[in-house]
Amino acid sequence: MDVSRWKYQFKIIMLGCDNVRKSCLLERYIKGLFPEHIYATIVTGLSIHYLEVEPGVIVKLQLFDTPGLEFFRTMMHVYVHNSAGCLLVFDLSDYNSFSYLKRWHTELIKSLHPHTAHFVLVGHKSDRNEWEVTREEAELLASEFGAQYIEASAKTGHNVVESFEMLTRHIYQGILQGEVQAGVTCSTKNNNDVPAEDNKCCAS
Repeated sequence: MDVSRWKYQFKIIMLGCDNVRKSCLLERYIKGLFPEHIYATIVTGLSIHYLEVEPGVIVKLQLFDTPGLEFFRTMMHVYVHNSAGCLLVFDLSDYNSFSYLKRWHTELIKSLHPHTAHFVLVGHKSDRNEWEVTREEAELLASEFGAQYIEASAKTGHNVVESFEMLTRHIYQGILQGEVQAGVTCSTKNNNDVPAEDNKCCAS
């Protein structure tokens, strides 16, 4: 895959409480590793990854790992502006992290207004035996958000790649359907051979 020939760039943000280990999910996705020791995120971090969503169509992902601490909610608008998608992450073994998702979702919607974003709800730490959140509860909340739901584990690698790819493909399908997407940038250097009427890329 020639990543220099990416066609779209998506800004994706990860939200959730500070104990859900968003950074572990991201580390597993980017590097294929599970960090045994990781410190709480106190500043927003940016990682870059590339995904070929279909033959010849490469998407450059800007992945923002955000702090889960309460202070971040007051300044969220600074970082989430123009996001195309969001991974809402909670800990399956911690009901409190699940109950906070509505607050994270509400704050993001307010920060993005008048635009919106695509969502995927991620139940993390699926490798643990003691779950405090049932699949039915999570699926019901995801439906309320108009989001897809998936369970994953950074420790085992289960569904980690699938979580990020599910959201990326959801955004991409929105472009193909002619939706105007905030947080989507098109590469002009790789679209020169595409007729204007066939170029479904939207304005950023």
